[in-house]
Amino acid sequence: MSKGGILKGETKQSVKKRHSLISTKSEYEDEGAQPHEKAIAAGQPNPPYCVRNIEQNAFGRREIEIAEQEMPGIMALRARAKDDKPLKDAKIVGCTHINAQTAVLIETLAALGATVRWAACNIYSTQNEVAAALAHAGYAIFAWRGESEEAFWWCIDQCCTPTATWQPNMILDDGGDATHLMLKKHGAAFKNIKGIVEESVTGVHRLYQLSKAGKLCVPAMNVNDSVTKTKFDNLYSCRESIIDALKRSTDLMFGGKQSVVCGYGEVGKGCCQALKALGCVVYVTEIDPICALQAAMDGFRVVKLNEVIRQVDIVITATGNKGVVTREHMERMKNGCVVCNMGHSNTEIDVYALKTPDLLWERVRSQVDHIIWPNGKRIVLLAEGRLANLCCSSLPSFVVSVTAATQALALIELYNAPNQRYKRWTRDQSRRDPETREADVYLLPKKMDEYVASLHLPTFDAHLTELTDEQAKYLGLNKVGPFKPNYYRY
Repeated sequence: MSKGGILKGETKQSVKKRHSLISTKSEYEDEGAQPHEKAIAAGQPNPPYCVRNIEQNAFGRREIEIAEQEMPGIMALRARAKDDKPLKDAKIVGCTHINAQTAVLIETLAALGATVRWAACNIYSTQNEVAAALAHAGYAIFAWRGESEEAFWWCIDQCCTPTATWQPNMILDDGGDATHLMLKKHGAAFKNIKGIVEESVTGVHRLYQLSKAGKLCVPAMNVNDSVTKTKFDNLYSCRESIIDALKRSTDLMFGGKQSVVCGYGEVGKGCCQALKALGCVVYVTEIDPICALQAAMDGFRVVKLNEVIRQVDIVITATGNKGVVTREHMERMKNGCVVCNMGHSNTEIDVYALKTPDLLWERVRSQVDHIIWPNGKRIVLLAEGRLANLCCSSLPSFVVSVTAATQALALIELYNAPNQRYKRWTRDQSRRDPETREADVYLLPKKMDEYVASLHLPTFDAHLTELTDEQAKYLGLNKVGPFKPNYYRY
């Protein structure tokens, strides 16, 4: 970039236009007519893409290029596998957050031979400029920031609906919405899916429910519980992004504040570490005695939410559950308490219970609402209870590189696996004892977890020690791994 912010090949007029697009982005990104309504009104019920503003593509392309520099693992995988095309003829329905990091994954899948159609799994997390860049590059992208509920499902359906030229055979999901819609609305096409890859706690829970009910007739891979997803994305990404989200949206000073984190899984652990490092007093709520003991031994006081709700300044949910923070809790919060969610689902905070005539909603910033009680008390709600770090901040690209590489390898594994490696259900199998019906939801093979980690080690100039033949024999291991049994928790 040259002096004055002029990019190579740009004129002063194009710079002015680009700056105008950037400066006004927050003004229109959540407002106005929904883009799909414009497409339908123009006689395009099945457009090739649907984004907020295709003219933002140049800005979005530069966002993607920045992300590529900080995503060495997925870029290395792209370079190593592009000649082999392991996803040739794969037609992937994607339903994830759409940001610069996801764009790197999408373009990697395409480089490996896949055709994709992509929608957002969250109505507020899409980077409009990135969606524009992908659409401009020829990808079927259906997403924009601030989708209505009706638009959200319309976008997913655009990806799932089979046509003469589009017969999906793989699903990459984040939350289970694409899987749910395709199973419910396009059941015949769903049976032709070769595999589902799911990366969220919520989506995995839904897969297990389908499996126990005998409705999951295709193999699925749970990458949320793979080591590289759990230990890196869930922990390290949330540890950095929770502070970024809170600071950007509220300008909070953390030193001395009292906070409570609901849930001490990997996401909760990351949030607690970040808050404690900045001087917060941190409480933890837990239902699991093992996680509760971990929290206690990490120096956090484990409490029931009711015990501290009147005194805390920040409430963060990270459970994957529903109804964790209720209207009753919010009635008892102190004036100015900040409430946000770091779990995938928007059900953790009972936002619906706040939409009553006695409470006033005041939008003070993008993704920041003040909920005002009749007596003047107000709480600060971020992203209407949706995923705070993806709605209110950006993500550290390096950690997302780990997850993206894991997702890509899972898709490659399911797409190319021999028929008997990951079994499909038959009518006879579905009659088995419901307690045994989880066999069709698989974990990523440990060897692939280790491979994902190895792709990222060169960034740190890290050098692995190699086992001697005698050491490998003593441990009963292959010299090239896997080095730990599947039950090892790291």
